Amino acid sequence: MTQALEIRGLSHSYPPRTVLEEIEFSVPAGRTVALLGPSGCGKTTLLHLCAGLLTLQKGQILNPFQRPAVMFQQPRLLPWKTTLDNLALGLQARGVGRQERLDQAQRMAAAVGLDALSFEQFPHELSGGMQSRVALARALVLAPDLLLMDEPFSALDIGLKQQLQRLLLEHQAANGLTVLMITHDLMEAVRLADTILVMAAEPGRIVHRVDYPVPARLRTDAEVYRLTAELLRAPAVCASFEIAPPAPQESST
Repeated sequence: MTQALEIRGLSHSYPPRTVLEEIEFSVPAGRTVALLGPSGCGKTTLLHLCAGLLTLQKGQILNPFQRPAVMFQQPRLLPWKTTLDNLALGLQARGVGRQERLDQAQRMAAAVGLDALSFEQFPHELSGGMQSRVALARALVLAPDLLLMDEPFSALDIGLKQQLQRLLLEHQAANGLTVLMITHDLMEAVRLADTILVMAAEPGRIVHRVDYPVPARLRTDAEVYRLTAELLRAPAVCASFEIAPPAPQESST
């Protein structure tokens, strides 16, 4: 039986407000599930619960994965450490020797497109895009079997965003990585996910699901645009994001 991250009957409150209500889904090994929804629907709370950063109030989270990693919305680099030292933090916490962790950090830094000049630079000397590359490399260098992503590409321009998305897809294909990501970007969800779960707010709940048979890495740009347009026509998606549904097309006779 394929292992999976299982969320069962999960509810969460910040009294007097119910943030999440009866959330249920699973993330099978090697797959990507995207939680898509507007601001305030509880996406980040749900991800933090899955990461063990919040105390579970109601429901179950069954996580059989042994090496989880988290990417936050901000890079969260330590300002007094160089790029390589930031990259190697998780390896240091695991007890990997200094030279070995720096060697692994350098290989991963190169894999995400960081040049040798940036290795000894501090975060304030890096552009926002380079900081995002460091954050992605810091997560991937740990060889995680589960990656939890909290809108890590949201602040990037479209070109850099697509570069990092491709890097993630390539790494996932090569290593069988399992991904749970949250986003409010419909096209990003379509570009990266095998399954999209659309959430609505007040309280946060899942109102729509889409499963794609074609792996994300094999979808062309044209396919991504078409699938995004289809997603925008779904009534539950329009209601969740409070956007007007598309006008019905007049039939030609």
